[in-house]
Amino acid sequence: MNSITSPLVSIVCITYNQAPFIRETIDSFLMQKTKFDFEILIHDDASTDNTADILREYLIKDKRFIAIFQTENKFSKGINPGIEYLFPIARGKYIAVCEGDDYWTDPYKLQKQVEFLEANPDYSLSFHAAEHLNETSGCKK
Repeated sequence: MNSITSPLVSIVCITYNQAPFIRETIDSFLMQKTKFDFEILIHDDASTDNTADILREYLIKDKRFIAIFQTENKFSKGINPGIEYLFPIARGKYIAVCEGDDYWTDPYKLQKQVEFLEANPDYSLSFHAAEHLNETSGCKK
């Protein structure tokens, strides 16, 4: 387990064969500027590319990471890895979800969302606009 005792936010990320994208995803977590601690929970669903190797590099570098590495793909068996494996170990008051082929562009994303949720206790969910980029053409949808 990592050494952060009470993260306010748990970032949950599920990945499978996303080696071309996972560094940008993780770096977008690490660029977050917050006034609170957060943890990064990543589930690799038995990737057959070098996604798991990349994740292990980050595990060594940053104490906020917790990773689960599967040897057998769970999603193909009807198991949702986020719900079954990551949500149960999340220690944050809030959970931020980002898939392994997505990334955040705003370094204050988590800070803004937490400030909103803390100021508005009647809300239980926060989201933001997103752009869809085609990996081949680079076109936005």
